Amino acid sequence: MKIRLSVLALVLGLSSSSASLSAHHSWPVSYTQLVTVKGTVTAFSWMNPHPMISLDVTAADGKLEKWTVGGPAITQMQRNGWSSTTVKVGDVITGIGYQFGDGQKIVRLERVMLPDGKELRVYAR
Repeated sequence: MKIRLSVLALVLGLSSSSASLSAHHSWPVSYTQLVTVKGTVTAFSWMNPHPMISLDVTAADGKLEKWTVGGPAITQMQRNGWSSTTVKVGDVITGIGYQFGDGQKIVRLERVMLPDGKELRVYAR
């Protein structure tokens, strides 16, 4: 009986850990070239799995484009100096990162230039 319970606990433990591992994913971006997106913050969602910032960006042709830029989990961003008040609606920021490979206007941030000129890293110090 004790062996059966041990085996059951082992099976349950392995299945739950594999489920959480498979839930992790990578960003579907193209790492061939960094892109720079400068725009006005229209929303800042400070929640897991990825805090996201919505931007209004004026394209080279003068048209307004909607972009979304984001980073890793909140805890990793906090280690790099981020908080829920780092950016605010109306701020003009510059995001540098990698765009989705399918052309969507979504960027996996590497760093951000804040309105005061301060640069914050997203994934590494």
